[in-house]
Amino acid sequence: MQNEELKTIIAELLPAAAFEEGGEWLTVQVEAADLLALAGKLSNNPELNFNYLFCLTCVDWKTHLTMVYHLRSTQYNHHLVLKVKLNRDQPDVETLSAIWRTAEFHEREVYEMFGVNFLNHPDLRLLILPDGWEGKNPLRKDFEDPINMIKL
Repeated sequence: MQNEELKTIIAELLPAAAFEEGGEWLTVQVEAADLLALAGKLSNNPELNFNYLFCLTCVDWKTHLTMVYHLRSTQYNHHLVLKVKLNRDQPDVETLSAIWRTAEFHEREVYEMFGVNFLNHPDLRLLILPDGWEGKNPLRKDFEDPINMIKL
C-alpha cells in the first residue's frame, strides 16, 4: 500500500491526525489521548494489519518530548511512523504493550532514560541502570553528571 492510500485510511480512522510530508514512510502526529485507540485500529484493521512495532523511542526538544513509534505490517510490508508530543514536566502516555508486546521492553527503556510515564504499563521499572537512578533520566538534555562533568 502506498503512503497516499495509508493517509486516506488513517484520516478516516482519526480525522484529527496531522501528517508530515517528505519522508520515505508516512508520519502521523497524534495527540496522546488518541494514541491508544488509533494504535488498536492500526493493529486490528485487516486492510492495514500493523502487527509489528519494531522501534519506539523518545526525542528531547528541550521544550517538549516527542514519542516516536515505528510500525510495520509484515503481511503487506508497509510502514508507518507515529509521533506524540508530550509535556516535558508531566510526560504521560498510555502503554501500547497490550497491542504490541515489544512495547513493554522499549517503554521501560524510555521510562528510564527520558522519564516518560507509560500509564497502565504492566512492569514499569528501571531496565538497565542500577537502583538509585530513578528520575535522573540521563538522555534528557538537562541531565548533568557532576562526576563525569557531562552536561548536554
